[in-house]
Amino acid sequence: MRRFIFGELDGIHIIDLLQTEALLENARRFAGELASGGGTVLFVGTKKQARDTIQEWADRCKMPYVNKRWLGGLLTNFNTMSTRIARLHELNGWKEDGKLALLPTKERMGMEAELAKLEFNLGGVRDMDRLPDAVFVTDLKTEEIAVHEAARLRIPIIGLVDTNCDPTPVDFVIPGNDDAIRSCELVIGTIGGAVDEGSSTWRVQEEKRIAEEMARRKKDEEVRKKREEEEKARLEAEAAAKAAAEAEAQAKATAAAQAKAAQTPSQPPAGKPSTEPVKPPPEAAKPAAPAAAKAEQPAPAEKAEPAAAQPSAPAQPAAEADKGGDK
Repeated sequence: MRRFIFGELDGIHIIDLLQTEALLENARRFAGELASGGGTVLFVGTKKQARDTIQEWADRCKMPYVNKRWLGGLLTNFNTMSTRIARLHELNGWKEDGKLALLPTKERMGMEAELAKLEFNLGGVRDMDRLPDAVFVTDLKTEEIAVHEAARLRIPIIGLVDTNCDPTPVDFVIPGNDDAIRSCELVIGTIGGAVDEGSSTWRVQEEKRIAEEMARRKKDEEVRKKREEEEKARLEAEAAAKAAAEAEAQAKATAAAQAKAAQTPSQPPAGKPSTEPVKPPPEAAKPAAPAAAKAEQPAPAEKAEPAAAQPSAPAQPAAEADKGGDK
C-alpha cells in the first residue's frame, strides 16, 4: 500500500485521494459495464460500518450480498451451497403455504430453527443461481476467506483497501479508509450506483428482447396454426372428392346392373337355385322299356342242364362193371 500513501502525520497514514478518485472511477466503469451486460456482482461486507449500506445497495441493484457471516466454501463449494439454498426456498414455500404450521410441534420448531439459520447465513444469496461475475469487498482483512476463494476461482475483485491491507489479490483497488462509515458509504454508493444503472439498462433491454421473442413466437404459432388449418382443409377436400367419386362409381355400377336385369327378366336371379323339376328327355325313356322286359324274362333251362349232367357221365362204366360181376 506504500504507493497509495501520500504521507504520514502523527503516526496516521494519509491516502492519496487523487489516486483514489482515478481508481474509483476505473472500478465504477468496470462494474457498470459488467452489470449492463447482464453480469452479477456479489457485495460482501460483514463489518458494522458497512453492513447496512451493503444490504441497502444490493437490494436496490437486485444483486446478491453477504453482510452477516461468510460461509466457507460459498464460492469454491457452490454445488453444496446450492442444495442449502434450495432447502431455504423449500422451507420458505412451506411457511408461505401454511404447511409448516400443520406439522407436530417438535418438527415445526426444528424446521423453524433451520429456516432462521439458513436465512441468517444465506438470506442475501438466495437468488444467486450461479457463481458471480465479480466480487465487491469492503475490508480485505475481515473478508479474507472470501478474497481467497474469489482469487482461487479467478473472479475479478473490487476492493476497498486500507493502509493495513495487501492489495495484491485485488484486481480493482480503491484506496480508502474502511473503518469510517462515511468512507464506506461513499465507495459502496459509487459502485452500487454504477451497478444499479447498468443492471437497469440491461433489464430494460432484456424485457424488450423477451417481448420481441414472445411476439415472434406468437407470430410463428399463428402461421403454424394457419398452415395446419389449410392442410386440414385440403385433406378434407380430397377426402370429400374421393368419397364423391366412389359414390358416383357405385351409382353407375348399380344403374348398369339394373339395366342388365331389365333386359333379361326370364333368367332367375344369380345365386337362387331353381325350384322347377327337371323333366328327362323323351328319347331316353324308349330304350329303357325293352331293357326292363328283357330283365323280367326267366333264363332257359337247357343252358343249366349240361352243367349238371357233366359229373354224372363217369358213373355208367361203374354200373356196367357191377353187372359183369354178377354174371
